[in-house]
Amino acid sequence: MICEFAGRWRRHILTLRINSRNIEPNMDNPFMARAIQLSMDNVRSGRGGPFGSVVVKNGVIIAEGANQVTSTNDPTAHAEMVAIREACKKLGVFDLEGCEIYTSCEPCPMCLGAIYWARLSRVYFANADADASRIGFDDSLIYRELAQPHSQRKIPMIQMMREEALVALRAWENKTNKIEY
Repeated sequence: MICEFAGRWRRHILTLRINSRNIEPNMDNPFMARAIQLSMDNVRSGRGGPFGSVVVKNGVIIAEGANQVTSTNDPTAHAEMVAIREACKKLGVFDLEGCEIYTSCEPCPMCLGAIYWARLSRVYFANADADASRIGFDDSLIYRELAQPHSQRKIPMIQMMREEALVALRAWENKTNKIEY
């Protein structure tokens, strides 16, 4: 992998160019190849699950992520979340419109939510959720739970103090100098 600084676009962004010697012959997309390589490196290192992800803007990798759930004791440290956080940090924005994410596996519900909130323009994935499910990374429970009424979920969700909490929502709604997202 060759590291070099890319222009002066929105700060000095460390770009990673894929050295073709590191790409398997059957991997014809260098961004997906990098996401897959990150997933394999993660398996070998023992830092987390078999997942890797890269965020790309204008044909340049601006951020990478590999699953760090077990090494950081953070259940939200999925590869996509790590890559999105790093991309936002490097670009100094919370909106990644115009960026694409390449991920070694179809995003879970949490990562998919983050992808929509970050407004990524496109998602490319390699393994399907069914592939991950077969080795113990099964998201089907979460999808089923979302369809259930709050009171029937495995983790009870109990609404309380709504009127008191609405004060903050109304304050936000009426705030004239807010940064919308």
